[in-house]
Amino acid sequence: MKNKPPYAIDSVDHALHLATMLQEGPLGVSEAAARLGVSRSTAHRLLAMLVYRDFAEQGPDRRYRAGPVLRPADPVGAPVALLREVAMPHLRALVARVRETVNLQVLAGTEARFLASVECDQILRVGDRAGRVLPAHLASGGKALLAALPAAELTRRYAGTDVNLTRLRRELGLIRRRGFAINDQLTETGLTAVGVAIPWPGADEPAAAVSVALPSARFDHDVLPTWVGALSATATAIARDLGDG
Repeated sequence: MKNKPPYAIDSVDHALHLATMLQEGPLGVSEAAARLGVSRSTAHRLLAMLVYRDFAEQGPDRRYRAGPVLRPADPVGAPVALLREVAMPHLRALVARVRETVNLQVLAGTEARFLASVECDQILRVGDRAGRVLPAHLASGGKALLAALPAAELTRRYAGTDVNLTRLRRELGLIRRRGFAINDQLTETGLTAVGVAIPWPGADEPAAAVSVALPSARFDHDVLPTWVGALSATATAIARDLGDG
């Protein structure tokens, strides 16, 4: 039998309870408030935080549903604990070099999952994305990873989805030729990201991807080669350490 901890944190308990309710079906703010026994404003704040962390998403009808984190996840082929441990020093070094936020992503089915983020120190910056889940065909790191998949595997993953596979194949072909991918406000207005794949030593497919994310107002095509060069060097260094490990 489970007993409530003596020093329970009510806000955490409410958020976790709300997450389990979302797995049962859609919820409106008033319904969530009534079931939790809190005010509508409190329920709205809790739901907004769950949306921010991808535990929930809001539909056109203004009701909330289980988000990507709560839905059954496709397996991640890469050893995430090892990737995070090996990559973190290199991510910090990359932030110091480019002065923008950087992310480590892996591919899970048709989703890009953010394993780690290191924020830059600029006042206007992209925040921590660790734990977030985005459609792989829109995220820069996700696109870089999709570009490395065999054609048959790409077809298998996107069969039956609403993604235009012909158009996606064309874009991935361009990414393979130039060696990097760009997400120009496809996942969030005002955010642009550049990503490259991290090779997995001795394997045909990459282990993960590293990306630089910045406010679109600071994106500069003239600086793009510098960012790509820094990303590629970081990806190579991470792959080297993975091989050494």
